[in-house]
Amino acid sequence: MKYNSTIIFSMVLAVSVAGFSAQVLSSGFALIDHSANGQGNAFAGAAAYAEDASTVWFNPAGMMKLDGSQIVTAGNIISPGFSFSNGNSLDAFGAPLSGPDDDGGTKALLASIFWVTAVDDRMKLGLGITTPFGLATKYDDTWVGRYHAVETDLKTININPSIAYQVNEQLSVGGGMNVMLVDVTLSSMIDFGALCVAQLGSTACTAIGNTPQGTDGFANQTGDNFDDLGFGINLGLMYDIGMHTRLGVAWRSKTKIKVDGDAKFTVPATASFIQDAGLFLNTGLKAEITLPQSFSFSIAHDLDRLKLLADITWTDWSSFDELRIRYDNPLHPDSVTTVNWNNSFRYSIGADYILNEKWTVRGGLAYDETPIPDAKHRTPRVPGNNRTWLSLGGTYHIDTRFIVDAGYSHLFISDTSINNTFESNVPTLAASLDGTYSASVDIFSIQLRWNY
Repeated sequence: MKYNSTIIFSMVLAVSVAGFSAQVLSSGFALIDHSANGQGNAFAGAAAYAEDASTVWFNPAGMMKLDGSQIVTAGNIISPGFSFSNGNSLDAFGAPLSGPDDDGGTKALLASIFWVTAVDDRMKLGLGITTPFGLATKYDDTWVGRYHAVETDLKTININPSIAYQVNEQLSVGGGMNVMLVDVTLSSMIDFGALCVAQLGSTACTAIGNTPQGTDGFANQTGDNFDDLGFGINLGLMYDIGMHTRLGVAWRSKTKIKVDGDAKFTVPATASFIQDAGLFLNTGLKAEITLPQSFSFSIAHDLDRLKLLADITWTDWSSFDELRIRYDNPLHPDSVTTVNWNNSFRYSIGADYILNEKWTVRGGLAYDETPIPDAKHRTPRVPGNNRTWLSLGGTYHIDTRFIVDAGYSHLFISDTSINNTFESNVPTLAASLDGTYSASVDIFSIQLRWNY
């Protein structure tokens, strides 16, 4: 990494307050929590809602529905739990994997900022700074699944300048460019006792004190794309059917991410002969991943004080078939995790009710499909499953300039089976993690709207 690139990234973090590790909250490792207003109704009808400047993310055409200029700052406190219970986890020799069960969930802060201003009566400009993808799981380095994962930390920042145009009284259109920065850390333990058996045989390894599950090392891999940023686009339209019903359609493109970084290995002294062969030496690394496109269709319908909302969002997770890390050391084979994810849908319904000039209350339900196809392809880095959202929230108008929104969601996640075998070209490293995850997530959101 270049020093000046790190400074630039730190400055963006300071401006957006949006770079903290975020737990998986939506399909795969996509994040949807960019608005406390939307949080309160489970983001139902998000592409047709256009209640505040966060529409820059959900549908840029919605900027034409806002009066004047506005800045929105939003923050979320995320409290997840991903507790693993061991079933029949085995090393490659058929012996039970040692170590305790663990909970990989970590509390996190997620934040975003949006700005919208008018050029004239028919055009508006906007800017959004968000964290559209992210996850953080961290386990003890002695837990039963340590050879599969210890720490996973994905941070993203997306900078999204946008424009909207009013075509006629019913139709507005919008679009934007997306510039994405990514920083990632992946770590795990390495069973050098099992590697020794592959190289020297069990008798020789036992004689020098190298036994499977008894001689662990550590791999820490870090990388970013600061020198080769990811770019994408997003488009949207909003159409009014009469005075009370609004349709919204929004699309976000794929974004190719190219990561450069470093792999650092801690190797036990009794396994140093493996390094003498040119393996597990500190080295540079490269990896590529295509973040998925998505398509949303939303509807909002007004009934006097009541607004009814609904949304369907499709995410193209089939573009994520494997995570492959290539090392600069030509003797070190690629690290590969096969995922073979499926496309997924998110369905949501919700409602807002205006109590009086000061207060609005809201609620919503959503069902969010996991793209993970089966227990074989589920990993402790992303132990996701289908989830059901129950959301509540409200808005308080301090005055015409300042408005506060708050929202809360509880995510009900079905117990999740995992039966994942560690992929390696060394058969003695093929440990299998077998068990069940019990998970849930609580999200508390608040935001301030400033009209000026």
